Amino acid sequence: MYALPIARLIEEFAKLPGIGKRSAERLAYHVLRLPREEIAAFSEALLAAKDQITFCPVCQSLTDATPCDICANPKRNHRLICVVENPKDILAMEKTREYDGVYHVLHGAISPMDGVGPEDLKMKELLVRIHEDGADEVIMATNSSIEGEATAMYVAKLLRPLGVKVTRIAHGIPVGGDLEYADEVTLTRALSGRQEI
Repeated sequence: MYALPIARLIEEFAKLPGIGKRSAERLAYHVLRLPREEIAAFSEALLAAKDQITFCPVCQSLTDATPCDICANPKRNHRLICVVENPKDILAMEKTREYDGVYHVLHGAISPMDGVGPEDLKMKELLVRIHEDGADEVIMATNSSIEGEATAMYVAKLLRPLGVKVTRIAHGIPVGGDLEYADEVTLTRALSGRQEI
């Protein structure tokens, strides 16, 4: 039905999250209409991101610096750690301009149905960080889903014996909602209304 290079391009686009076969077809045909220079620039940007982005050794977020800009900022409160599921959740929290602490990215949430357990997340790194650097408070800002709640409770259980105050952002975020889609006002209210768990 398609020439082999087009079929392969469609197949690759269809591997992206949220892209179905029809969207993949549209993207493939759009790319074929672009000038060669734009395709080369797009390809170089993909490769550069893949080659230059790594995990911050402190917070586990994605960065091109070691440590990342937030962890390296002496004006941030390094004794206040906000735990999020994904690096893009940091962007959502930063948009509030209300939080001056640092972050820790778990890279997912506990989900037995999907085969994701605590050992698959960056929890060991969080524990090492707290043992070495200490923390006055850890804010659990995982999503308001069953998996996010389970993850928050698990982390709270791990940290309670260490004498660290563990709080949970208030439920201004709708159940089943993701932080990246929440507006700044909702996140600000959720952050200010957090409760100890």
